[in-house]
Amino acid sequence: MAFDPASLRYDAAGLIPCIAQDDATGEVLMLAWMNAEAVARTLATGRVTYWSRSRQAFWVKGETSGHHQHLVDLRLDCDRDCLLVRVRQEGPACHTGRRSCFYTAVREGVEVELAQPMT
Repeated sequence: MAFDPASLRYDAAGLIPCIAQDDATGEVLMLAWMNAEAVARTLATGRVTYWSRSRQAFWVKGETSGHHQHLVDLRLDCDRDCLLVRVRQEGPACHTGRRSCFYTAVREGVEVELAQPMT
């Protein structure tokens, strides 16, 4: 069966959350949003493309930073309302310069910084 990005369940703004995971390590790198066109562009080019809610524009990961995400696999969750992209990440995934956006933990009621910027 051929995949159609329109078959996904988008929110009222036409967006779907997308989790990026490092294909080699399994590390969760970030969460961003896609619309149907971003999904189609990602699949067509192999370069992960998101929809920037703040800029209201397409955002090809790494286009300005050089920290590209190369698509290895795109997966749908059981409800078709969330995506997982397994990627080959070049450099940090987070705009703060850290490998992952999930660098803060809450432990015993206290925020703990788990990682320093790579750059």
